[in-house]
Amino acid sequence: MKNKKITLLALAFLALLVQVVLPGATCEAGMESEKSPYPAVAPLNQYLIPDRNSEIALARSAAPSSISDGAEVLVLGRAGYATAVEGKNGFVCLVERSFGAATDFPEFWNPKIMAPICVNAPAARTYLPAVVMKSKLVMAGRSRTEIAQAIQSALNRNELPALEPGAMCYMMSKQQYLSDDAKCWHPHMMWFIPGDAAKSWGANLPGSPAIAANDPEDRMTIFLVWVGNWSDGTPAPQDMH
Repeated sequence: MKNKKITLLALAFLALLVQVVLPGATCEAGMESEKSPYPAVAPLNQYLIPDRNSEIALARSAAPSSISDGAEVLVLGRAGYATAVEGKNGFVCLVERSFGAATDFPEFWNPKIMAPICVNAPAARTYLPAVVMKSKLVMAGRSRTEIAQAIQSALNRNELPALEPGAMCYMMSKQQYLSDDAKCWHPHMMWFIPGDAAKSWGANLPGSPAIAANDPEDRMTIFLVWVGNWSDGTPAPQDMH
């Protein structure tokens, strides 16, 4: 694997956009840099998907249909995320936007970012609340600084839950757009672990398939592992250098 420093949504998303050593790729369609390409929030309608059914389909594309067909689906509206489809298997699918990331991500306001993600029940209970909270703050017109302060305050007061063991997600959509550099990148799975845990997983070491990025703002480590196919079962490119 060639080392190339890019910014990647680990959305969530993220949180989701963190700096990590990864190979970049395109497919079907930290501290803030000195000059952010997206210095301010865009008009809110640029973050919304006008057609509800299209957003539901995009959210479901995060995982194989055997998982996503039975999942709850959230869609983003002017008050934040809301349930569009009730689920029956404990998974929750949604399309994370740029503001699912840590607030110091240079593309925090990038309206092009669309990151379909499908989380399991532990992640739905303990990872998604911060994502939902950020979306409400954005839609309410809060600044990046205010959002960061609100998240830290909620964590300090235990108003956001601690991550449960086994919290994970699928990000296997061909249609994902994770950042202007990463674009669609590669289908992958992610795990959310409290604190800085990369060493204990042997992540980022030569020959290790585990990739990790520490997200201090959300107080977790995000682990990523490539998978060979997109959610529709078609093979993903293997040469990602």
